[in-house]
Amino acid sequence: MADTSSRYTDGHEDGQGDGQGDGRGSGRGDGQGSDRTGIRTFPFPVGLSVLGVGMQVGPMESGRGWHPGERIERVHRIDYHVVLLFRGGPVRHMIDFDEYEAGDGDILWIRPGQVHRFSSAADYRGTALLMQPGFLPRATVEATGLYRYDRPPLLHPDPARRTALENSLAQLEREYVDTGTLPLSLHTAVLRHSLTAFLLRLAHLAAGATGPAHEQADSTFVRFREAVEKGFATNHSVSAYADALGYSRRTLVRAVRAATAETPKGFIDKRVILEAKRLLAHTDMPIGRIGAAVGFPDAANFSKFFTQHTGATPVAFRAELR
Repeated sequence: MADTSSRYTDGHEDGQGDGQGDGRGSGRGDGQGSDRTGIRTFPFPVGLSVLGVGMQVGPMESGRGWHPGERIERVHRIDYHVVLLFRGGPVRHMIDFDEYEAGDGDILWIRPGQVHRFSSAADYRGTALLMQPGFLPRATVEATGLYRYDRPPLLHPDPARRTALENSLAQLEREYVDTGTLPLSLHTAVLRHSLTAFLLRLAHLAAGATGPAHEQADSTFVRFREAVEKGFATNHSVSAYADALGYSRRTLVRAVRAATAETPKGFIDKRVILEAKRLLAHTDMPIGRIGAAVGFPDAANFSKFFTQHTGATPVAFRAELR
């Protein structure tokens, strides 16, 4: 097997990530006082993938670099998917204000835009899979629930499912490093099929962990979720999203309720609040700047909105975490 561990990283090879992704992570977010001006975003390291394909898969092992030159304990975000299948443990990993403890055979699924923080790198053992948005076709994205943020990040497969997932991931890794038996176009096609097979198994496990009420997400909701992810910082209007997507408001309400059991307005507000919490907790940005970053030019209106949805003022929320 080719040695991919030295190339296998969350950021650029020189550790100087470019802050691309969602465009809201320009600072370093390291928890060290005055330089906490933003949450740093690491883009998918496409230049470090074997043959430059839109995925990576390889071992988590001592000495491998997640993003060289940066302390992995810093809170940061990524603009791609990471799936970690653990062997050994336990490992504690923070994702969006929740601490998860992953043990042997468990899986962590970190989705684009989520803030997270590693514990000691030496504790991570198993296999890691990175996926660039756009590598898989839309039908596969919908079938596998790639953007189902309502599903839990931590999964506990039973022995039979764990074995099936491990075998599927091992097959994907074999295809990933086999660069000599197929031309690049066919190699990429095989990777997409192998990745889809693994993700379908993973999605079935994740859907079961969520419960039957949330198992289906049609293309209407997927398009709405993508639009909200791109526009929540400036657009909080359900009607505006419906018009832009070409749906009636009623159609949008049905689709969002079926996928998340909440209203479109509730979904938008929840995303805005999550981003505000991230910035309050992991940066030292002034309250007014945070409000502006999530679509509230007036700081008083932002404070009122935040308090209505969380029961605490932005100042109190930040103080409670420090």
